[in-house]
Amino acid sequence: MKSCLIVDDSKVIRMVARKILEGLSFETDEAADGQEAVDQCEKKMPDAILLDWNMPVKNGIEFLRDLRKMPGGDAPVVVFCTTENDIEHIQEAIEAGANEYIMKPFDSEIIQAKFTQVGLL
Repeated sequence: MKSCLIVDDSKVIRMVARKILEGLSFETDEAADGQEAVDQCEKKMPDAILLDWNMPVKNGIEFLRDLRKMPGGDAPVVVFCTTENDIEHIQEAIEAGANEYIMKPFDSEIIQAKFTQVGLL
């Protein structure tokens, strides 16, 4: 079973994403900010990361840059999931190592389509 780390400061978003991903046969873990996500990745690197941009402590782009420098940090497929939808943010995310980008709000069809596109499903 593939694993996905859901990184978002919104408990509701994490809950919705967890329900969708578990429905797609993913084992899920959650982190409320980028630092929590770093700590979790140091313990166990997930196959995929669903990542919010705007979070306290460490935001999504800072986490992504840290992740890609970690041993094995080049392996997870990172899908940004955020309200930041201008071309500058998208370019910055891709340059930092994101594989795909989803706009909030999202639903199971959107997640399924993006995860299929990046080869997770």
